[in-house]
Amino acid sequence: TEEEDIKKLAEAQGKSVERIKEIIDSLHEFNPMMGHRGCRLAVTYPEIAKMQTKAVIRAAINVQKAHPGWKVQPEIMIPLVGDIKELKYVKKFVVETADAEIAAAGSDLEYEVGTMIEIPRAALTADEIAAEADFFCFGTNDLTQMTYGFSRDDAGKFLEAYYDAKIFENDPFAKLDQVGVGKLMKMAIDLGKPVNSKLHVGICGEHGGDPSSVEFCNKLGLDYVSCSPFRVPIARLAAAQAAIAQKKN
Repeated sequence: TEEEDIKKLAEAQGKSVERIKEIIDSLHEFNPMMGHRGCRLAVTYPEIAKMQTKAVIRAAINVQKAHPGWKVQPEIMIPLVGDIKELKYVKKFVVETADAEIAAAGSDLEYEVGTMIEIPRAALTADEIAAEADFFCFGTNDLTQMTYGFSRDDAGKFLEAYYDAKIFENDPFAKLDQVGVGKLMKMAIDLGKPVNSKLHVGICGEHGGDPSSVEFCNKLGLDYVSCSPFRVPIARLAAAQAAIAQKKN
């Protein structure tokens, strides 16, 4: 929103500075965490998702050419889906765009299209969603805040009081809530797997680096966890410990 950037954008778009400022103001949201993002952005601006798809596929094709011995199979994940119709709508032009890029390159690249499960409604209707998805990835940060009804950005204002009052023992954004959020995850897996036996499932977010959360995910039968780089060693150790403990039992 710097003036110089706005001027450059106005020149590139062939619009006045005032018009660009009007557009910027119109895009302002009071609660962007619950607003115009994820698949909603792809529905209103399909060109963004198409551009992202082209970038993913072209990059994968280039890697495949550079390393013929590697198995390259990108997974295109459509975020913030809460309704099967959202997934179908976005998936259609994602697949069309990807297939066109692969054909134009004369490539045999294979790819998958899946979705994030980060809205409670997605977990509740996972049987419908699994029919269109190659994989599920639980976005546990968003799933936690959508389930509790408070933002992780604002939780710091009252969490200490919750600890003092013995309402919470842990930060639900650091240690997975296995009773509530975990139940939604189990429900999604139990609903989705019978519909799509090849469905693979994982989680992404900070919970992927928490040992107790990783152990819980292993019990649910998740295939992988994803977390920030500095948490990877902890996640690998926790995953190994969970697998060993499961074998002993």
